[in-house]
Amino acid sequence: MLKNYETIFIISPELDEENIKALTEKIKNLVETSAQLESVDEWGKRKLAYPINDFNEGYYVLINFSSEPDFPQELERIYKITDGIIKDIIIKKDN
Repeated sequence: MLKNYETIFIISPELDEENIKALTEKIKNLVETSAQLESVDEWGKRKLAYPINDFNEGYYVLINFSSEPDFPQELERIYKITDGIIKDIIIKKDN
């Protein structure tokens, strides 16, 4: 049974525009192949609420998707091993 989720990940401001686009595409393609992608909303560079790894800003991306309950764990694992992602969160939405 598919559940609805949303994820926000923050990309390091040290990356240039081309690498930010490539990283966003990589995550988007991963979600598309393993889940049903509903929307991708790039918020762009924003000031962080608190410093993360000495960064005061980051590039925010919000993705809404539906998937089997085991996919978010795999997505979390990929976030952790991907260079350039400084923070992430996955939230299960109420249906």
